[in-house]
Amino acid sequence: MIRIFIAEDQTILRDALTSLIHLETDMNVIGQARTGKEVLASPIIQEVDVLLMDIEMPEGTGLETAAKLKDIGFNGKIALLTTFSRAGYIESAMRIGVNGYLLKDEAIEDLVDGIRRVYRGDTVISQALHQQLFQLQHNPLTEREQQLLSSILIGKTTEMMAKEHFLSIGTVRNYLSTAMQKLQTTNRFEAAQKANEKGWLTT
Repeated sequence: MIRIFIAEDQTILRDALTSLIHLETDMNVIGQARTGKEVLASPIIQEVDVLLMDIEMPEGTGLETAAKLKDIGFNGKIALLTTFSRAGYIESAMRIGVNGYLLKDEAIEDLVDGIRRVYRGDTVISQALHQQLFQLQHNPLTEREQQLLSSILIGKTTEMMAKEHFLSIGTVRNYLSTAMQKLQTTNRFEAAQKANEKGWLTT
């Protein structure tokens, strides 16, 4: 019996997945969570064979939670379940060592087949994402550049970013200028939006 844990912040979808998986004779959902924080705090997490986890959750995204689980020695398999097919997400998932990247709008037959394959040790990426996988672009941004561009998306000023990261205003401007050159944009707002669209601001 494959022991599955579902982490998904949308209650209706989480319950629907649980009901559908329970119809399978070789699978059992042994736990649920709404946030990344709840996943990490679950007392049964180390008993899980396959963690089916949404990539966009509050209090810790699927990518962030997967990375933390790897750090603490989680022994199960991790499959990200998402409606997002950004190349940067796939790149980050592969770098972390996630075992599956599955789309929510797949047929349930394809989803449960993906879970079985992940459980057996395969790396599974939804068929719809294969073209993106072949065209995968490497994230050119440094961690600091990602942090500053993320700050722009939530409306922080240069002065605020300098104070938060203990940098001079000139250093912040230099980081942003470099990021703009890498992304081939004419201003910092376009750079932040382009990086976000590619999924390069998720880690």
